[in-house]
Amino acid sequence: MSDYDVIIIGSGPGGYVCAIRCAQLGLKTACVEGRDTLGGTCLNVGCIPSKALLHASHQLHEAEHNFAKMGLKGKSPSVDWKQMLAYKDEVIEGNTKGIEFLFKKNKIDWLKGWGSIPAAGQVKVGDEVHTAKNIIVATGSEASALPGIEVDEKTVVTSTGALELGKIPKKMVVIGAGVIGLELGSVYARLGAEVTVVEFLDAITPGMDAEIQKTFQRTLTKQGLNFVMGAAVQGVETSKTKAKVTYKLRKDDSEHVIDADTVLVATGRRPYTDGLGLEELGVEMSERGQIKTGSDWQTNVKGIYAIGDAIAGPMLAHKAEDEGMAAAEQVAGKHGHVNYGVIPGVIYTSPEVSSVGATEQDLKDAGRNYKVGKFSFMGNGRAKANFAGEGFVKILADKDTDRILGAHIIGPAAGELIHEICVAMEFGASAEDLAMTCHAHPTYSEAVREAALACGDGPIHS
Repeated sequence: MSDYDVIIIGSGPGGYVCAIRCAQLGLKTACVEGRDTLGGTCLNVGCIPSKALLHASHQLHEAEHNFAKMGLKGKSPSVDWKQMLAYKDEVIEGNTKGIEFLFKKNKIDWLKGWGSIPAAGQVKVGDEVHTAKNIIVATGSEASALPGIEVDEKTVVTSTGALELGKIPKKMVVIGAGVIGLELGSVYARLGAEVTVVEFLDAITPGMDAEIQKTFQRTLTKQGLNFVMGAAVQGVETSKTKAKVTYKLRKDDSEHVIDADTVLVATGRRPYTDGLGLEELGVEMSERGQIKTGSDWQTNVKGIYAIGDAIAGPMLAHKAEDEGMAAAEQVAGKHGHVNYGVIPGVIYTSPEVSSVGATEQDLKDAGRNYKVGKFSFMGNGRAKANFAGEGFVKILADKDTDRILGAHIIGPAAGELIHEICVAMEFGASAEDLAMTCHAHPTYSEAVREAALACGDGPIHS
């Protein structure tokens, strides 16, 4: 007899969602977590706390720049950094305690400690070995290191250290112009830091729609972020409280130095699978350190599954959640499914940026005939009233069938608006289907409808 039907290792968005779904399907479930709190990187030192700081700093920006325009007069608020961090910690606690409650409600055992897999069907936590018919690895990812750069989480930090700095830096250098670097860079820029982003490539947010990249960089520059593009960081030299970042420009090999109080290393993340014992078990891994799985999320070792950041695909919490639910269905003898063509991506700056499906470059590379429907938020009444007229909605549809193939939004509430298009794509909708659907007025969502109309005879308000 096994102790459990399934043991999940890791309680991040993939792991805890998987555990809850397993329990709902009638499986005796346990989840291994070594932190003092559930929720993994996302809830503790990632998505949730960074959104709290983005929200707080955005309110400051509104007070400083837009309140007076609306007749809200008075002194701009001062920043109590300790209180802002306390607010962030309260948000974390509320969310992590919520997961703990859900575990109790669904009768999921929390095995406290770090897990390893000594053999198929066995999970060791501390000195105890538990048995399970199925094991699901949901151990997530960790910040990628740069060679020759030592992270101390005080002067040279990853996203973890950037969420709990002792004080707001006067000068911050962000290495890497991806999602994490731009979100946290914009937080500190709003709080008064001079932020310089150093990026190896020639465009920010690699893999995104090229038009969005250009508009987004222009917008962030207007907000006070400085960009050094095509630059290879050579090293970071630190003294007690300061740092010097040396980089070479790829175009002419010239060397430059920037001073900073804080250096944020935001050069991506890599799967975290250390100490699990996967190699000894013979679990196949990719060259990038990801666990290889089949279409059922099972590894080559029967009964061992993997999901989320530990396997191939975009490192997104919601992708992990979808895989968690799908893997739970598989383990329960049902059929789990994830549509990898409809996984949205969101950057929570202001304006927000979101995307789903194909980019124009993807469609060009595939030789696909497509059309573009675009609408600017300047033509949206609600956006103009809220000082949020910057940006646009772009919908890509098949030229012959009108089927929606992708969408890219930069503007207010972009992270919410994208889901209308996700649902449409799940149902194989055409741009005309979206254009013919009544949208409430005045809403930001009307911009999505107008972009869909632009795929046909043209938008109304442009």
